[in-house]
Amino acid sequence: MELGGEAPPPGPGRAELEREAIDFLHLSVGSLLASYGWYILFGCVTVYFVGQKLAEKMRARWRNRPAAAGAPLEPDVVVRRQEALAAARFRMQEELNEQAEKYKEKQRQLEEEKRRQKIAIWESMQEGKSYKGNLKLNQQEIESAASASSTVPKPKPNKKPLRGGSYNPLSGEGGGTCAWRPGRRGGPSSSG
Repeated sequence: MELGGEAPPPGPGRAELEREAIDFLHLSVGSLLASYGWYILFGCVTVYFVGQKLAEKMRARWRNRPAAAGAPLEPDVVVRRQEALAAARFRMQEELNEQAEKYKEKQRQLEEEKRRQKIAIWESMQEGKSYKGNLKLNQQEIESAASASSTVPKPKPNKKPLRGGSYNPLSGEGGGTCAWRPGRRGGPSSSG
């Protein structure tokens, strides 16, 4: 401001700046729309439809909700839910206990079988007999009993070896495409 308190009169400079700003904005927005107009249009349409679908799902979720978050629930409904939950927990615990008992029984049987096997080995050693044959026979019986109680193993097909019996990778033969040879032993200073 000047000393006299008068504001300078708006001159032609200000109007010209405003017009240049509008022209620049017009050119930049025009070039943006000319280059990416269809993409912007399809993007806006896609966002609109996705927003409509999400709003519809949210409305359906709120309608299907049995009671609002702040509304009190009926006491008998709450009691029924809690009883059903307790009954389901009890059933699951009973099943778990039953499985644990079966596992313990199977472990007892295996321990008993091992104990019998050790006794048979000890007796055969006391008589001076070889116990290795009995050990293999007993192990086969245990394995067959264990496999019979679980899944049936699939028979393995006879596989032919991947290479012939005379293949030796160190011989240099074998028809491979790689012909690796070790480097010279002299090093860099041995060049004559």
